Amino acid sequence: MPEVLAVGSVLWDVIGIAGGKMALAADVPGRIRRQPGGVAMNIATALAGHGLGVALLSVVGRDSEGDALIRAAVARGLITRYLLRSDDLPTDRYIAIEAENGLIAAIADAHSLEQAGSAILAPLLDGRLASAENPWRGMVALDGNLTTAMLSEIASAGLFDHADLRIAPASPGKASRLGGFLGHARATIYLNLHEANILTGGDFHTSQAAAQALLGFGLYRVAVTNGPAPATIASAVEFADATPPAVRVLRLTGAGDCFMAAHMAAEHRGMATEAALHSALGAAAEFISHEEP
Repeated sequence: MPEVLAVGSVLWDVIGIAGGKMALAADVPGRIRRQPGGVAMNIATALAGHGLGVALLSVVGRDSEGDALIRAAVARGLITRYLLRSDDLPTDRYIAIEAENGLIAAIADAHSLEQAGSAILAPLLDGRLASAENPWRGMVALDGNLTTAMLSEIASAGLFDHADLRIAPASPGKASRLGGFLGHARATIYLNLHEANILTGGDFHTSQAAAQALLGFGLYRVAVTNGPAPATIASAVEFADATPPAVRVLRLTGAGDCFMAAHMAAEHRGMATEAALHSALGAAAEFISHEEP
């Protein structure tokens, strides 16, 4: 039985990395790579790297790209037998362009995940992983690539009421989808400052202020990062800040997923609040300061 479930996008990333800074509409030399990606896949891979057993709950097409993605997931130590394989839906994809001055543009094609909907959660209801009578009680990493309707259903249906639920918004454009979890009794949401402002409708300039606002909305627990500025983890009973290590940024895609996974792993090992935050920030700094092998 897995220790953690990663629910959400499992797809191919196509990442273009410019050799320096890049302006809008620029045509510059760089590198292009394809790699397994998606928020759920990235978090699961990082968790497996920390020694945790992780099962993927998502949809992958029954096509050559899907077969290759399954092989890549298995090679990373992930449990794939609970994935929905679809004859009708193609394997999803994501494309991004990065440069020294940040993420230039990105498009996530997660239409298959959106169309599959709640079918990816069948193992939690049919006894393979859990059932209504015996709900899942372990950790869950849930990503915001699911539709607003499905996320609202998950938040209200009690599916993860007994789980240690951790949520990533997937992107700033999808942060507003998480509103249904603001009152969830066991949800920890991981956000950057921009995403936190979208979710609250505010204009906060520090992670501390954004975290306090989110708690005011009824959120159980939140982690807010702010680039090189201090990050915050907060709940009704805890509040901790930490500043990330200063590093040169060589890649960005997946950094937030790395942070979330490292924080989950640290808390799974029993680390205290501030120590777990420092551990996660260190892992994210290590990630962004090294080029993909």
